[in-house]
Amino acid sequence: MNIATDSINENLKYWLVLSRVQGVGTRTFLNLLEQHTPEQLYAESTAALSALGLKSAIIQAIKNPDWASIAYDLEWLALENNGVITFNDANYPSQLKEISDPPPILFIRGNPELLALPQIAIVGSRNPSSIGVETAFDFAKQLSQFGFVITSGLALGIDGASHRGALAAQGYTIAVTGTGLDRVYPARHKDLALEIVETGLMVSEFPPGTLAKSNHFPRRNRIISGLCQGLLVVEAAIQSGSLITAKMALEQNREVFAIPGSIHNPLARGCNALIREGAKLVETTQDILEELNVVYQQDKEMLPVAMQSTLDLEQQTLLNRVMFSPTSIDYLVENSDLSIESISSMLLILELQGYLEAIAGGCYMRIK
Repeated sequence: MNIATDSINENLKYWLVLSRVQGVGTRTFLNLLEQHTPEQLYAESTAALSALGLKSAIIQAIKNPDWASIAYDLEWLALENNGVITFNDANYPSQLKEISDPPPILFIRGNPELLALPQIAIVGSRNPSSIGVETAFDFAKQLSQFGFVITSGLALGIDGASHRGALAAQGYTIAVTGTGLDRVYPARHKDLALEIVETGLMVSEFPPGTLAKSNHFPRRNRIISGLCQGLLVVEAAIQSGSLITAKMALEQNREVFAIPGSIHNPLARGCNALIREGAKLVETTQDILEELNVVYQQDKEMLPVAMQSTLDLEQQTLLNRVMFSPTSIDYLVENSDLSIESISSMLLILELQGYLEAIAGGCYMRIK
């Protein structure tokens, strides 16, 4: 989507300038939209604006538009891959319209068609354990292979691992940010952001030029949860933004999933608390797929080839003997009628197809 014509800019500029009026928040903006388009609003008399209940300072701002403030917005929107979706646009995501305070404007970079696809959000700690990073990556990768777009917040830790998991599966991912899309926060995710824009989408309600501020991220989180059908929390402390996002998701009537952990791990306490409060305990992607079946029917014929069973009976039987914990080749030899050469050959095939992975000590562990 590229904003490049004067006719589009002529209409859009009223949305942009209204969004910058001090005192016009999300709810006020949406209330005004029930009676006027922004263009119509700017044509109203002072008396008519006063009758809408607007304060005098807001009326003065509307009667004296600060057109210079949106010049940079329009320049940014004219660049390749950049665009904007307003609340009245036909392609504004229907899921997001369901929340109590949907953003009137979404700035985007990348492929806006992804907003209409089924999404699962994955969030968690900015300082996760190595197991947490691996878990987020694997869940994102597998859920992508089932056709879900993976949505997260581009933060360090679990967010970054989730985006990378989706990209590793050649799937789609959406990054919702707390800054303008002309900058990347955190800066070390600049390359990741560029990779996301190539095949996925970046979204923000904040106009270009907006810096990172602490109060922006809770606002970003309501968009993450609002876009998705289900939200997965991988690792989270009791006092964390991820739990805030999960509570927003519950308020928005989304499914909330949490991966349990040790009672001795502070990063598991948030997830364990969510489970006590009714979140679904998740151990595998199948747990999520089963819970979402009422809103997302998986068509086996539409699965990527890699997700369809291509194993013969002998390979499937061997795979069933590999545990989700370290399993030695000696154990497999003792519990089958196969030679060590046959087992080694099949283990290689199963590893290449992503069913298991080799680990230290000459063992294998099943991962799906």
